[in-house]
Formats: sequence, structure tokens, C-alpha cells
Amino acid sequence: MAKNVATASASAPVVADKKRNQWKEVWRRLKQNKMAMLGLGILVFMVIIALSADLLFPKGFDDQMISRRFQLPNSEYWFGTDNLGRGILDRMVHGARVSLSIGLFAVTISIVFGGLLGAMAGFYGGKVDNIIMRSLDVLLAIPSILLAISIVSALGGGLFNVMLAVGISSIPGYARIVRASVITLKGQEFIEAARAIGASDKRIILRHIIPNALAPIIVQGTLGVAGAILSAAGLSFIGLGLAPPNPEWGAMLSGGRQFIRDHWPMTLFPGLAIMITIFALNLLGDGLRDALDPKLRN
Repeated sequence: MAKNVATASASAPVVADKKRNQWKEVWRRLKQNKMAMLGLGILVFMVIIALSADLLFPKGFDDQMISRRFQLPNSEYWFGTDNLGRGILDRMVHGARVSLSIGLFAVTISIVFGGLLGAMAGFYGGKVDNIIMRSLDVLLAIPSILLAISIVSALGGGLFNVMLAVGISSIPGYARIVRASVITLKGQEFIEAARAIGASDKRIILRHIIPNALAPIIVQGTLGVAGAILSAAGLSFIGLGLAPPNPEWGAMLSGGRQFIRDHWPMTLFPGLAIMITIFALNLLGDGLRDALDPKLRN
């Protein structure tokens, strides 16, 4: 027994070094993908700008002055002003913090709950699998945006409720991805070895199966942030998102649509922000897919 414990202790650093080397190799392959690095650069730039919003625009996002409304882009207001005289760029930068937060936390909710449900369904199979997956099939039968609208309508608007609605509507997709990975992994030799030494089901799922199923989750999560931002923008566009005057790109689009013919900056720039962010996330997601599994390269 002592010999086995010593052997296991000695092999632990080797396993840790192997995992570190694997992630270094993933980063090396990702750096070779110029489009993925472009997407990563855009996202890093947006995150830095969002975190620095209070320093860049200390007047805030609701500095109203009717006398300066409907200005076109100029040296003082680079993106012009809206119908209440507020700087469009000011509101977009503060809105980036809101939109990116919604995308991140919504996907976190989806990954945590969807991952756990998918892991349990794939690991136990049988009745547990049927109960979990048939319940999720009910959610899948409802379009995700309609499900999000229903949840927000029931709970009310607000940042947390929007995050919750978008996150819940995406849970079935992540559960299916994790379930498929777990079904493939649970028959592997290292799982049988962990079971043979007396590891509990909880330990096997959390320490062995889920870490080895991270690759598809990471890729789907990156792409899921783009979908979550788009869903949140859609909810705000129809009036179910954050209440005014809080800035959010979808709400800014909704507020500017009645002025689209006479004052195009109110809709053009928020629309471009949504498009560029989703484009960058898709580039990064595709790059991560190739880096984590080089066999998928075209």
C-alpha cells in the first residue's frame, strides 16, 4: 500500500506537467491562427475599454443637454449625440460593460448547470439519462429567444433577470454537448482505473470526466457568449431588457430606430458594436476549435 501511495505521489507532478504542456501547445497553435488572434485582440481591447469606462467618460452615460442633441460625429463627440444630447460613444462604452457582462455570466450559468446535468445523464445513463434529457427536450422544443422572453416577462426586467433568462435558455445545448463527451469518456481505461481504486462517482465526474470534456465546452462557450449578447440585445430591443437610462447596445438600437432616417449615428454605431463583438467571438471560437483539436482543421 505504501509503495502504491508513493508511486501515485510521484506521478502526480508528471501528470500536472503533462497538462501544462498540453495547454502550452494549444496556445502555440492558437497563436498561429491570425484570424483567431485578431478576434482575441478585439475582445481584449473591448474589455479594457469597458473596464475603463468611468475613467474615459467621467460624466457618465446619462449626461443630458437638449441644446446639443442630434449632433453628427465631430471632434468633441466622435459618434455624435442622441435625441437627449447624450454622447453616443459615452453610452456605447458604458454599454459594453453591460453587454459583455451579460454574455459572460449567462454562458457561465449555462455551462455550470448544463455541464452538470449533461455529465450526470451521460455517466449514469438509463432512467437518470431519460429523465434529465427528456426534461431538457421540453426546453429545446421552445426557441431560445422565446423562452428567454417568457422568463424575463415572468421575472421582470433588470440586469440579473436578463442574464438568468439568457443563461437558462441555453442550458439544453451545453447539456447535450457534455453528455456526448461523457458517454465517450466513461468507457476509457483511466475511468475504469479510478473506479477500481475506489473513487466515488462525484470524484470521477468532477476530477476526471469534466476536465477531459473541456475542449468542446470551451469552444461552445466562446460562441455562446456571442449568442448571449445577441439574445440580450434582442430582449432590450423589444423593451424587456434593462430599463432606461441604463445603456445597452440593444436598447440603444431600439431608442434610435425612430430617428434612423434623420440621425443615422444612433443606430449605426451600436449596431456595429454588436456586429464586431460577435464577429470577434466567432473568430476566436473557430480558432479555439482548431487549436484544441487539430484534426478539425480544414
